[in-house]
Parts: sequence; structure tokens; C-alpha cells
Amino acid sequence: MGRPNVGKSTFLNTVIGSKISITTSKPQTTRDRILGIFDTSDAQIIFLDTPGIHQAGKALNKYMVEKALSTLSDADIAMVMTAPDETVELLSEVTAYVRTSGKEAVLVLNKADLLSQEDREKRLGALAGAGDFRSRYAVSSLTGEGIGELMNGLKNLLPEGPRFFPEDMITDAPLRFLCQELIREKVFTLTQKEIPYAAAVEVEEFREGEPTYIRAAVHVERPSQKGIVIGAGGKMLKEIGKQARMDIQRLLGTRVFLELFVKVTKDWTRKPSRLKDLGYK
Repeated sequence: MGRPNVGKSTFLNTVIGSKISITTSKPQTTRDRILGIFDTSDAQIIFLDTPGIHQAGKALNKYMVEKALSTLSDADIAMVMTAPDETVELLSEVTAYVRTSGKEAVLVLNKADLLSQEDREKRLGALAGAGDFRSRYAVSSLTGEGIGELMNGLKNLLPEGPRFFPEDMITDAPLRFLCQELIREKVFTLTQKEIPYAAAVEVEEFREGEPTYIRAAVHVERPSQKGIVIGAGGKMLKEIGKQARMDIQRLLGTRVFLELFVKVTKDWTRKPSRLKDLGYK
């Protein structure tokens, strides 16, 4: 749990050792719950990456916050993640939900590589005032620093039980969804202003093989946005496809033929019925 852009998805990818949750420098990149499985000889920890907690106006934003809160109800422990520039007041908006849920919580200060050891302790001490935490940790999802200590702490707090998933499984997300997210990541990173937040990706056809064939639509809300995503002479869409195809090939281990096109789906972020049509349920 945490506010947007504190590094929750980067943390998950680092711990799992594979890219299962897309990451960008823009806030509100994660829109759905992403499950990641950390497995060792003595433990299996199921991480549930959630959208960032933020003030929600549009139907899409409300969906994201509701998804984060419903995920919290499924958890044994709330790992509240924060960043060095966050204030106690902002963090309290997250911990209020955790307090209401009745879940035990640990505080994790991410991006600790930006701080000295002394400043880490000061920030952790200050931010701990936002809630009732069983323990607190400073980690860097970028360098891996502090993550081993955190994992040992979580092992001690989590209840004993059987493995929920096979040892070689890292997520429950279908390949179709992961490919869809990788395409959306490239839309986020390559386009500017309102385009990333007005865009959704829908994989319409997925045929595994050599090569794997994927046909996907990028949905935007207005014709002017469609022109920006396509770009002059189709240049932007080609670059989105090129970068997404490379990541998807790494994920699938096969050559990929990726066909992309752009659709205008008017006001899809504002209408719950449109959200469901695009897979946000």
C-alpha cells in the first residue's frame, strides 16, 4: 500500500526477479492488483501490488483506489511503502485505510539510496508517526539494499501455512494481461501530458507460437489523442510497437509479431460501463 510513485511496482519486480508489474516515472501507472510470488526453501510470500492511494474523481481513478482497498482485505499484513519526500500528513491518508482494515502493518521507506544512513533513520522515525507499525525498514528497490532484512522480517510476521502456488510460478497473471501491460507501459513512457492517463490497451487476439501473434488496440478518449499516439507518418505508434515487442519477446522467449492500432472510445475513463468493457472489473 502507498501513494502513487513511491516505487511499489519496482520493489515487486526486484523481489520476484522478473518484470511482472510495469513501471514508469509517472504516477498512477499501476491500475490493477498484480500478484507476485517470492519463493525460497523456507517460505513463500505472496505480494499484492496495488494502485497508489490518491484523490479519485474519474471512474477509472475510483476503480484504482477501490482495487487497492479490496486487495488490502485479502492480505495478512499491510506493507505500507513511502518515499523520502513524503510527509506524515500524506502518509496518514494511506494508514487511515490500514487502521480501518484492522490489519497489522510494517513501514517501508523506499528509495533509501537517496539518503545517508543518518537521514534514513530520521525519516523513518518521523514517518512512523503516521501509524501503528510492527516494524520499519529502509530499502532501495533500485539497488536491492535492505530488502534481505525486510524479507526476513516479513517471514517472522506472516502466519505459517502451506505453499499456495507451485515453486516455479512467479505470478497468477495470464500472459495476455502481461503483454497488454507492457504495451501500455510504452504508451506511458513515450507520450506526454494527458495521453498516458487517457489510454488503455486491449489485446484482441493472442496466438502463441513461433512467432507469437498479438493484435492489440490502444484506446484513447478523443480523436486528437488518436493523432498523437499514431504520430506523424505513424512514427509514434511504430516506436511504441517496437519497444513493446522487444519486452514481450523477452517475456515469452519467442519471436513476436505485434500489430497495433488506435481506437477512440469516448470518455472511457469516466464511465463505469466503458471501464468494464476494457477489462477493469
